[in-house]
Amino acid sequence: QVQLVESGGGLVQAGGSLRLSCAASGRVFSISVMGWYRQAPGKQRELVATITSGGSTNYADFVKGRFTISIDNAKNTVYLQMNSLKPEDTAVYSCNAVLRTAMGPVLNIWGQGTQVTVSS
Repeated sequence: QVQLVESGGGLVQAGGSLRLSCAASGRVFSISVMGWYRQAPGKQRELVATITSGGSTNYADFVKGRFTISIDNAKNTVYLQMNSLKPEDTAVYSCNAVLRTAMGPVLNIWGQGTQVTVSS
């Protein structure tokens, strides 16, 4: 069974930094794209950043210049380096991946989410 395991959330003061990690475990054959989304209380889930296995990135306007997404294809792991955090970045951050399993099927899967809280 393929799953995404996230880590790195927590509490940080405004202006601080956090690094999120998300590893795809199980029988993964290849990854097409991985990304991070977030959902704040009372709001809809929104895209933060995505990256393809080839390194092409896409960022939401509200994180450009502050967040950096990267991927380690050998480890099937995506990272989100978050700098200059603001209280409005407080949300549950969830990892998403579109990947092909060793058995053949292509899956679109989600991690369990990790809480990021930025205090003012």
